[in-house]
Amino acid sequence: MSTEPNAASTGRPRAAADHIDSESIITTPSMDPFYLAPAGFESAGPGTVLRSREVTLALFGVIRQKVSAWQLLYKTTSLDGAARVAVTTVILPVGGRARRQRALLSYQCAIDAVSDRCFPSYVLRAGARAVGSVPQFEFMIILYALRRGWVLSLPDHEGMDGRWGAPDEPGYCTLDGVRAALSFEPLDLAATTPVALWGYSGGGLATSWAAEAAADYAPELDIVGAALGSPVGDPGSAFSRLNGTIFAALPALVVEGLRRTYPQLDRVVREHVAAAGLEALSSLHRKTTVHAVVSMVMHDLERHLDIPLADLLATPEMVQIFQDIQPGKSAPKFPLLVVQAVHDPMIDVDDVDGQVRRYRAAGANVTYIRDRLSEHLSLHPIAAPVTLDWLSDRFAGKPTDESSTNTVWSLAGSLPGLRGLLGLAVSTGRAFAGRIG
Repeated sequence: MSTEPNAASTGRPRAAADHIDSESIITTPSMDPFYLAPAGFESAGPGTVLRSREVTLALFGVIRQKVSAWQLLYKTTSLDGAARVAVTTVILPVGGRARRQRALLSYQCAIDAVSDRCFPSYVLRAGARAVGSVPQFEFMIILYALRRGWVLSLPDHEGMDGRWGAPDEPGYCTLDGVRAALSFEPLDLAATTPVALWGYSGGGLATSWAAEAAADYAPELDIVGAALGSPVGDPGSAFSRLNGTIFAALPALVVEGLRRTYPQLDRVVREHVAAAGLEALSSLHRKTTVHAVVSMVMHDLERHLDIPLADLLATPEMVQIFQDIQPGKSAPKFPLLVVQAVHDPMIDVDDVDGQVRRYRAAGANVTYIRDRLSEHLSLHPIAAPVTLDWLSDRFAGKPTDESSTNTVWSLAGSLPGLRGLLGLAVSTGRAFAGRIG
């Protein structure tokens, strides 16, 4: 469906306000007029749906899934309070009736890139060419969550220009995506529909910002809980630790994303980084996450600097930015679930421990589970069944226990965990067969 007139009926060239055929050739967001802000959108309220279209979703862009899905272009807000637009993908099982679901889950994908080839709204569509993008792998978990009967919202939480690592703004984008979904008529949801938030890794960080912003930015939403999987904890610490390692692309991607958010950082980078380093950063615009990681193994950003990296990180601009991008500054009013691998080579457990401590010090209720045997990539599917059960309890209105920290050998070790993993395996098999998750 679309809220816009068809170009053929008007005799005008196709423009931003025209109908966009959801089954036409798939292009990246920067080349797709659906993503362009319509004239006068600034006067709309946050979360207002500006344009919509029905789309076909496919696993790895090839195996079409039997779900009902729409994309919503909506108004949101930037870090500095300016009006922006963003897109969320909303999903129902085929024939699903949203009013019977009584719940909306906003799932924040681990975009972890600055290229729009990694945005969920592009990655999950049939015909997308996004080899190496993380949301393509997460789609199997998303389809498993869909089996719970909930409506799902998958926002492009980095905005239109890939501002990975930015503080606060991913939260605004996520919450406005929820507002858009609640008001979108085909979903038949009510303004009072209970909402939960979930994300892992970069998606967990975005979910952290949404949880922290909710009370002030979207107090009308009935958010019952948020699940934060390996939510980074301290991006500044991760930057210093990962530079020059096999995951060196991740801090480079953060620098490139933050340059789009902080003009002062862009100035510092241009002042101190040599031409070869600037070219390495610019090349990330074209790369999916896996492609970036492979191409920058053991890459040391310091070799492109005219001053030691430690001196650069000690500049007032960098100190302030690293303070800005550290989550845990406020306590959400709803309960949190945090899961983290003890031996995680990407996200240090100490950083996530610190995020949990900050939440609790501010008064938040946090259930924190640390897994000894998992690492970063394996923990997400292993923790998914436990996370979904916890979210189900929040939607059911069950009371939460007091804040607790529990270090286990493996979340897969319990009977419910094993049963959940079996269900995830079955769901994944159905997804590869082109059936509903």
